[in-house]
Amino acid sequence: MWFFFFCSGRYITFIMDPFQYVYVIRNSKQLEFYEFADKMASRTFGYPSLSNFPKLNENLHRIYQYLQGKPLDIISDHMMKNLQHIFEWKCSQATDWKTEKMYKFCSFLMFEASFITLYGRDPAADGHNVISEIRDKFTKFDANFPYLVANIPIELLGVTKKVRQELIHHFLLRNMAKWMGGSEVIQARKDILEKYELLQDYDKAAHHLAFLWASVGNTIPATFWAMYYLLWHPEALAVVRDEIDHLLQSTGQKKGPGYCIHLTREQLDSLVYLESALNESLRMCSSSMNIRISLEDYILKLGGNQEVGLRKGDWIALYPQILHMDPEIYEDPEVYKFDRYIENGKKKTTFYKGGKKLKYFLMPFGSGISMCPGRFFAMNEMKLFLILFLAYFDVELVEKKPIGPDNSRMGLGILLPDSDIAFRYKIKSF
Repeated sequence: MWFFFFCSGRYITFIMDPFQYVYVIRNSKQLEFYEFADKMASRTFGYPSLSNFPKLNENLHRIYQYLQGKPLDIISDHMMKNLQHIFEWKCSQATDWKTEKMYKFCSFLMFEASFITLYGRDPAADGHNVISEIRDKFTKFDANFPYLVANIPIELLGVTKKVRQELIHHFLLRNMAKWMGGSEVIQARKDILEKYELLQDYDKAAHHLAFLWASVGNTIPATFWAMYYLLWHPEALAVVRDEIDHLLQSTGQKKGPGYCIHLTREQLDSLVYLESALNESLRMCSSSMNIRISLEDYILKLGGNQEVGLRKGDWIALYPQILHMDPEIYEDPEVYKFDRYIENGKKKTTFYKGGKKLKYFLMPFGSGISMCPGRFFAMNEMKLFLILFLAYFDVELVEKKPIGPDNSRMGLGILLPDSDIAFRYKIKSF
């Protein structure tokens, strides 16, 4: 099933049947994504189109190899160490119950740990204050991100242009040169951008801002939702906490302030209840729209002898949130079930609709050529955050109010919460 939507002289075809997704995803020659993404990113982050620079897009995408395989293990280890450092600092403030707002808490920890892991820090500066300043500016810019994507002129968005300029200034080469301990992926990006002499220093810095947004813009709200749903469902929290405790005990690791926790990729993957809880929260809060643009007048062949006529420049879209909330696939789809992705104590990877097995059943990271290249690192980041949080602290909600999504970002990734919620935590007794 599909339907058409007409907007500004352009037809958008929405494919509604998940069994037809594969026919869109595999037709990357006729249905392109990169030009569409380039135009959107260049106006949002303020750098010239990649099409003006031969092979720049191809070269930048090549460096995503540093977020897979052995390099992924290295950057995940660095993330774990940086998270532990920040959690240790938090522990010094939480000898008794400490109350905070949950989204603000997640934003502080995930932004700082991600920033240090990717970009490093200036050893001559007060790390917390400098990164907090960047985070505050980032938050202001991010608040108007949907309007920039929608092609609203930045001049109409108050201080957004000024804030974007200030953020970009942080990433000028002379400023980044002061930062120590950055990642291979950022160094590789710097090396590639420096080869393009026609790119101005400001433009190169704008590319780094875009990568920062790609790194934390969705991971922060996704971490919030994972934490929120666990705290809202005590039975889920207990099972996930027990699974983490068992892993740490079985590997001879002590938990709590002063002890270093190290987990391999295999050990992270063994936490099936933690991963299921994360996947369930992603199912409920992700709202990515997968867009493709027809490069020519084209008849898209679908399954069951169906077809869709596309004109050059027409859009075709997948909206996986419909898939995620389909009661034929997920029983009681509006209910959070932390063990939905577990079967007989193992990861469940088989789901059906109408008795037929689905190839795609969970798509929070996009699909095909538009799939998020940092998805493995993002999952590791969220797992590490929750492992350390539950290993260090006793925690409970202060407010018993349900939080809903802010639908202003519908189609753009992970939905933000419509409000924040208070919780409290203290160091566990060991």
